[in-house]
Amino acid sequence: MIATRPRPLRRAALVCLLVLTPVLGASGCGLSAELDRESNPERTPTPTPSRPAPPPVSIEPLPSPAASEPSPAVPGQQAEGCPESGLRFAADQGDAAMGLRAMGLDVTNCGDEPYELNGYPAVTVLDGSGEAFPGVRTVQGTDQVSMAPEDPGPRPLTLAPGESAHAALYWRMNNTSGVYLRVAPKKRDDTVTVRPPYPLDIGPENVLGTTAWQPSTRS
Repeated sequence: MIATRPRPLRRAALVCLLVLTPVLGASGCGLSAELDRESNPERTPTPTPSRPAPPPVSIEPLPSPAASEPSPAVPGQQAEGCPESGLRFAADQGDAAMGLRAMGLDVTNCGDEPYELNGYPAVTVLDGSGEAFPGVRTVQGTDQVSMAPEDPGPRPLTLAPGESAHAALYWRMNNTSGVYLRVAPKKRDDTVTVRPPYPLDIGPENVLGTTAWQPSTRS
């Protein structure tokens, strides 16, 4: 039986494979390597297309709790400017920690005469319609509110025109919001209704503790 000689093409491929096998990973001898050399003779790296950046995520700010509450016309709300009593009240935004809530209450002498002040503010928590919350008790001092700071106690104060005094309100978190406060410098004085920036989440069957009036350190 006579052996046939390998064709030149097959012989060339065999020589290429044997010679370049040690460096096959570097240069290659296949069709894909040859096509790559023809299309990119300078052997410059082909840039990889980058993925488009994801669109930015829009985060809507949470609405203010007070802004989401209704604002009906509640009788007795504090008038603009300086009321006839010569006293103007304001509640601050409050603070919270581990279920304890706190809110500051300020009274300013906006009249023309000095005002004598001594003791505790009179405060009643109202709902959105201006009705008092049933079961919420307001007490003088902070002993009945767990974790509340100590009450400094009453002291006589004389507020000159333009001066202010400060008291603090403390309560434990609950699931119902008080929208308004009916306040007076002390019990049996004329009251006005003010709306704090944020509701009081005090709920029914809860205690609101108040500190005594102290000289205001706020500018």
